[in-house]
Parts: sequence; structure tokens; C-alpha cells
Amino acid sequence: MTLFTDTHCHLDFSSYDADRDAVIQRAWDAGLVWILNPGIDLQTNQAAINLTRRYPGKINAAVGIHPNFGQPWTQEVVDDLTEQASQPGVVAIGEIGLDYYRQHTPSEQQVTMFQAQLSLAAKLNLPVIIHNRESTRDLMNILTRWHKELVNNSHPLAKHPGVLHSFSADLETAAAAIEMNFFIGISGPVTFTNAPDRKAITRSLPIDHLLLETDAPYLTPHPHRGIRNEPAYIPLIAEEIARLHNISLEKVAEVTFQNAQKLFNLQ
Repeated sequence: MTLFTDTHCHLDFSSYDADRDAVIQRAWDAGLVWILNPGIDLQTNQAAINLTRRYPGKINAAVGIHPNFGQPWTQEVVDDLTEQASQPGVVAIGEIGLDYYRQHTPSEQQVTMFQAQLSLAAKLNLPVIIHNRESTRDLMNILTRWHKELVNNSHPLAKHPGVLHSFSADLETAAAAIEMNFFIGISGPVTFTNAPDRKAITRSLPIDHLLLETDAPYLTPHPHRGIRNEPAYIPLIAEEIARLHNISLEKVAEVTFQNAQKLFNLQ
């Protein structure tokens, strides 16, 4: 039995309002057994939590403030986020990180938000889902210090601290993340015909540190590139990983399913 997982998609987004249940049913029909839906702000966090209540055990939520959706970082925001993170069905803090490409939020505030949410993750013993766009040096410096602190305190998160979502940095960065026990999220661009570097890096990464992600509705894999993405396309990403690693599709599904279980403490 093939057990596919989508460890990162945004089913709460408005692009699914007209057919959300059908999209989710297509995922199950395609062989998925579990989906993780991260929020990007307090409103979408709550929508993700609500979705877990409709699909208990099949869809879980992560909660966080995305760097592109920063707001005044007040104690009230921290309190609301902490309350959301304590809700049943929430298994991670995310999507959090740094984004120096769009700069919708000043970089100094992004760093403040990121560090505060890493501290919250440690406090609640929840793994993190990391967004990185053109911010690799600062992001890895922050993660390295955070992980070192986890190790020094014998914190259980040190063993499986999180995932670098939709990984697009270089192999050296991936190796440094894996050294800290992070997982690497592989998404649709690995299937693109014009992405030889992405394919080469993915081929070099150990499969026991990989997770399958769509980032739907974005990053639709080939041959559906250009239309709305959805979790049912996960097998296309898994097929490309299988081809790059010269292993079976079933093996990719099995190992990435086990990786998701380890990281998100799934029963």
C-alpha cells in the first residue's frame, strides 16, 4: 500500500473556496493518507485549525506568522499565537522564517518574529516549518544558534527540530541543516524540465531526510505547471525523487511517510 503525505499545503486559501472538499477527496483518491496545513497569520492559523476538526487524524495544522505577513509584534499577537498553538490538531509552528525577496515586512522585524516563534516552538515542544527566500545566511545563523541551545539543554526537539520548507538553497546549506537533524522539503520545482540544479541537489540528499510537499496552491509540478496546485499531485513529486534516487515509488512514499511520522509525532 502506497502511503503518500503532503506535509505543506494551504487548503484554507480562498483559491479552494469553490471546491475544497473535492480537492481533498482527490487527494485521498490519489493515495494520500495525511496532509499538513500551515497557517501564515492568525486568521489562516484559525482556518487551518478548523480544517483539522473536519478531518481529524487526516489533516493537521501548523500555526505561525509568515515573514511576509508581519504585523506589529505585540504581546497580544504572541498570546494569540500561543493559544492557537495549544489547540488540538496543531503539530508544528509554521510557516515561519525570513524572506528578503519581497520585504513586505522589514528585515529587523522578521528576525524578531522568527526568533520569538522559535522560542515558542521550544517552549511547546513543537517542530518548526521554515520559510527561506534569499535570506539563507541570516536564517541559518539563527537556526544554528537555536539548535545549539536545544542540544545544550538536552531538549527533545534537538533530535527532529523541523523542516526547511520547499528547499531552494544550495547543497552546502542542506548538508548543514541535515547535520542539525532538520528535514528537507521537496516540492514541485524538482519536476521542472528547466531545473537541473534542483534535481542534482535532490539526488544528493539522503532520502531519510526528505519530506514531500506541494505548497499548494503554488509550485504546481510538471506537467500541470501553470494551473492551481493541489495535494493530489504529490505522486508526481515522489516519482521524480524515485527517478533521481533510482528507487521505487513505493520506497519514496514509505520513507517520506515515516519521516513525517517522526517529525510531527504522528500516531
